[in-house]
Amino acid sequence: MKLTRYTLLIILTVVCQFSQKASAAELIGKRISLENGMVLLLSEKHDIPMVMVNMAIKAGSTAEPEDKPGIASITASLLMQGTSKRPAGRINSEIDFIGGSLSVSGGNDFASASLRVLKKDLRTGLDLLSDVLMNPVFDQKEIDRKVKEILAEIQRQKEDPDNVAGEAFTKAVYGRHAYGRTSDDVAAYLPKLTRQDVVNFYSERYSLNSIIIAVVGDVNEKEIIGLLQEYFKGWKRSDQPLPASIPPLVIEKTVVRKIDKNITQANIELGNIGISRENPDYYAVIVMNYILGGGGFSSRLMDNIRDNKGLAYDVHSVFSAQKESGAFSVSIRTKNESANEVIAETLKEIRKIQAEPVSDKELADAKAYLTGSFPLKMDTSAKIAGMLTFIEIYNLGLDYPQKYSAMINAVTREDIKRVAQKYLHPDSLVIVVVANLEKAKLNY
Repeated sequence: MKLTRYTLLIILTVVCQFSQKASAAELIGKRISLENGMVLLLSEKHDIPMVMVNMAIKAGSTAEPEDKPGIASITASLLMQGTSKRPAGRINSEIDFIGGSLSVSGGNDFASASLRVLKKDLRTGLDLLSDVLMNPVFDQKEIDRKVKEILAEIQRQKEDPDNVAGEAFTKAVYGRHAYGRTSDDVAAYLPKLTRQDVVNFYSERYSLNSIIIAVVGDVNEKEIIGLLQEYFKGWKRSDQPLPASIPPLVIEKTVVRKIDKNITQANIELGNIGISRENPDYYAVIVMNYILGGGGFSSRLMDNIRDNKGLAYDVHSVFSAQKESGAFSVSIRTKNESANEVIAETLKEIRKIQAEPVSDKELADAKAYLTGSFPLKMDTSAKIAGMLTFIEIYNLGLDYPQKYSAMINAVTREDIKRVAQKYLHPDSLVIVVVANLEKAKLNY
């Protein structure tokens, strides 16, 4: 039997409702403040002898000095490149030997570390994780190698029109805000990077009281608390305040950035500053965005620009809600010659959703998909660990999975119109076009 999209939406809704009823009284996990300063989110899952550890560390790009763009990311990447106990090769061989995984990476608001091991190897895994986080050596040869690797990758990215458009959009929307730091900013700084820069950033930002740790799997509360206190014993605390946040640019009229490339299709990014994840309008915004351009083939932008007019290979919109205000953006790929019409149609759809109520069917379909697909965000231990970390970072409460559907279903047609008018700015946005400008003949 062939399932229609409507049938799939019904199935997803039923699954979501069943899941909610089955666990109505069961929170996703337990929050525990440890004596050593860590915040622990624990979800016991004893059906499989596996443990997943996910850590968020307040050491993302928002924590780096403005004159050292990229220091947060490179510091995170160097943590796996050798400790006072183990050279880089040994770290990798030890985690591979037990069939586990261990990684550390940077991010905007937080750096992250993750560990996955069998229950019987939990001590080995925590020994490796704590060693990587507490005892990095930041060998100069590894720093030089990593700098060379990053600069080469940045150079490769300059050949990708999507990346060029995205970076130009980011810089134009955010200005000097940490979210607006681009690969060009990083490339200008990295040749000046010193080992002391890395050591200083690590010392200021990596500490017990900057850690959120989520543990999911075959472990009980007493056991994991004891292990965390044992393996992270002696790690210092830090009271170093985060740098003051620089406000994003105030865009009072449409800003256009044109970048000429000898390519066959135009890559377009347009949008404006959006909302933070903790904004109470978040739920109305994601429903509105689903209808506008976030819902794939069921969205208005896709229906109009791709399906009806055949103008674009791809068009979608997103609200990137982070700890601070993210961006609303529409991404479009079209022929050079269609760029003007595609931009005009996009702005028309934005103004339409601001001016006219959405239909009952559009609203119902958006709610059905968003609530029905939500359980898929928690269908593995890794996803549950990520969800627990997410909940703590954005102060959502451990009953967030139970509340989510109610928050989505409470959104009305009037809410959609209100948030569209409040957070979409078709007359004062950023438009970035990477294209063969001679063929595109932009009117903007």
